[in-house]
Amino acid sequence: MQIMENPWRGTGLSMPDVPLPSRDAAAPAALLARCPAHAVTVLHDRPDLAARIGVSTVHVKDERARMGLGSFKALGAAYVIAHEAEQAGGAHDTALAGRTYVTASAGNHGLSVAAGAQIFGARAVVYLSQTVPESFAARLRAKGAQVVREGAQYEASMQAAERAAQTHGWTLLSDSSWEGYHALPHRLMEGYLQLAAEVTDAMSAPTHVLLQAGVGGMAAAVATHLRAVWGDAVRIIVVEPTAAPALFAAIDAGALVDTEGPVSEMGRLDCKTASQIALAGLARDADAFALITEDEAAAALPVLAAAGLGSTPSGAAGFAAALYNPGALGLSEDARVLVILSEEAAS
Repeated sequence: MQIMENPWRGTGLSMPDVPLPSRDAAAPAALLARCPAHAVTVLHDRPDLAARIGVSTVHVKDERARMGLGSFKALGAAYVIAHEAEQAGGAHDTALAGRTYVTASAGNHGLSVAAGAQIFGARAVVYLSQTVPESFAARLRAKGAQVVREGAQYEASMQAAERAAQTHGWTLLSDSSWEGYHALPHRLMEGYLQLAAEVTDAMSAPTHVLLQAGVGGMAAAVATHLRAVWGDAVRIIVVEPTAAPALFAAIDAGALVDTEGPVSEMGRLDCKTASQIALAGLARDADAFALITEDEAAAALPVLAAAGLGSTPSGAAGFAAALYNPGALGLSEDARVLVILSEEAAS
């Protein structure tokens, strides 16, 4: 594991044209209150895991049952689509008839797009790279999405989705952001504030929070809210795969950079370029950035499975960092740790 302190903490990077993540947790709360599928997810207090790591307390925010979609991503794209349906008015099941949302996904984001489109009468087209398991493609089709395979990696499938949006006049709904594309991903990240608000409503400030990141949307939204509520009382550490150090490399360079690496088994985190909005937020709010190897991520899975918390290398990456080398992360025996179990185990 590599770990790097954030030299930009508190001030952030100079990114004048990039909005910082939203802090309006009331907006998703109000919309989700009208959703029959919405329910607060469980926050576990697990002394068995605390003993395994050698710390005082481990809290696990369990996103595996979020709105029946199996991950925190249910709070993102579906929230954007619901917001647009509310603005459109009319019967909810036809509010967005005639609209097509297109995206690229490593699986969970695509499910959120597909579910939101299906509920409000829109169409969803999801581009998948060759590395995404066919089981995810099948789940997307079951939600009514058209699945298109293109590209060896996520970045190539996103470029294909962007071209399709331009060609057909579809709405591109990415969970990342880049120059000239900020409005919808900013709204999408706002949806993730619900997760963070549930945490701060349910517990007092821990000493350490470990947030896994792909393009960084969830990590940045959660970090933004935790800073707003808990201030500097908590140390926030962002965890990425060594094979996809998008945020780590950007913080090290002091600017957004494209990275390269092999395909990671942490598939939902295997993103080689960070979201601009996420980078802006995390440069200000995160204390440190850590990289974990494939073996380190895999080692956490049997520990969690034995504890009844089965997940994937992506979903367990934050816990994996704490399990592998707590000393490097500054986790002493009196540490109180929060991790997010971000997705269910692969079926």
